[in-house]
Amino acid sequence: MSQTQEPQTVDLVVTSADIVTLDTENRVIRDGAIAVDGKRIVWMGPSSEANRYNGKTVINGKDRIILPGLIDAHFHTGQQLLRGKLQDIARRRPLKLPVWKNYLIPWESCLDPEDVYLSGLVAYSNMLQVGTTCFAEAGGPHPDEMGRAAMDVGIRGFVSLSTVDQSENIGAEVPPNMLMTHDEALERNVSLVERWKSNDRVSAWLSLRQVIVCSPELIRDISEASRTLDVKIHTHLCEGSYEIDYTLEKFGKRPTEWLGQIGVLSHQLHCAHSVLLSPSEVDLYAKHRLSACHCGFNNYSIGSPRVIEMWRRGIDIGLGTDGPGAGGTLDIFQVAHVTRVGQQAVNSAVYHEREPISAEEILKIGTHGGARALGIFDQVGSLEVGKKADFVLCDTSMMDAAPLYDPLFVAASVLVGRDVVTVIVDGKVVMKDRELQGIDAEAIKAKLKERLPVITERFEKLVA
Repeated sequence: MSQTQEPQTVDLVVTSADIVTLDTENRVIRDGAIAVDGKRIVWMGPSSEANRYNGKTVINGKDRIILPGLIDAHFHTGQQLLRGKLQDIARRRPLKLPVWKNYLIPWESCLDPEDVYLSGLVAYSNMLQVGTTCFAEAGGPHPDEMGRAAMDVGIRGFVSLSTVDQSENIGAEVPPNMLMTHDEALERNVSLVERWKSNDRVSAWLSLRQVIVCSPELIRDISEASRTLDVKIHTHLCEGSYEIDYTLEKFGKRPTEWLGQIGVLSHQLHCAHSVLLSPSEVDLYAKHRLSACHCGFNNYSIGSPRVIEMWRRGIDIGLGTDGPGAGGTLDIFQVAHVTRVGQQAVNSAVYHEREPISAEEILKIGTHGGARALGIFDQVGSLEVGKKADFVLCDTSMMDAAPLYDPLFVAASVLVGRDVVTVIVDGKVVMKDRELQGIDAEAIKAKLKERLPVITERFEKLVA
């Protein structure tokens, strides 16, 4: 900057941090700075050149690593208050399988709109505290309340409606208030998307819960609506052996093959879990550009997830927690660490390869991959000028990160969610020095204490 040139005023400047961009070149800017104006990154470079910008807000990033906000590509808001409950039941009596039909949908059926709003406040606050800046809801009750909570907390996300129009004789019957007619399911999905389409930070997707509880007619019509509305469909696919047996018995084909036969495979179909895929089904994912989500905490109890193969074939796959009803924590850093170990277990013994996939590559699945899977990689998923300002500052002052030779290694292999100290979403500081901004955490805890016994009593009676 010349001596006569005045600094440009911007909304936010962060200085003196190590910036892990996770761009295509994996650039790392040591002692770097970021300038944000409005919702977007306008400059990144060495802190020594940051004087060209005058920030209305300035954050000192000393002893911090900055990296893109993590993305939870498969989450159940309605199950947030279920954390640890199934484990509590399992200590008293054996759980019935499949869990999703015997417990998860019944739990969601016990929630009033205010309970879903409360679940959202707890969940999305939790996400910010562990570095997640964007989520994709799998489909639950009262999705408008999820959207309201996401707007209040300040997170980016996609909400959707639990969509079920049949209750096949596998597991418990679907509770009546979770079961819809075909026409009702289609109308409620479409109207939800329409209501949220003008919102830049929180919008809505279509949803199909699972092929077992969605009729072929509904699956076809929701798929047609996705093309008309140009929006994603969130579903669960190849999540259990019972699902494969179901489609083989009913239609003579494996789940992905059957969906291809009825013409619904496209880049708009987002398929959570995607564990028990045959080679031909992986081919269909690549051919039709399906997106997927790997939930590291529970996928390995189902089968041998083909994460490395899918990622390297260019399939848009992200990481997800599946909500706290699965692994307990909402920490995508931990999901990434578990995924690395899981992929080593699945691949290393077979191919005698010490490191079939690096921690750095898996961190990219949790950022790049999630953004690609959600269809927003042009906006988020890496730190680049022009992209949305969604990023986190992580503390590296503790001995756990010393010595800090390589910030990318530390980000991928050492950091966990509780190292996150400050979070920026859409250019706004939504958590600063571990303090959530704009919401009353104590009021949320008080409401949780009031409502949880009511919900739990309903649930216990339902699944007794």
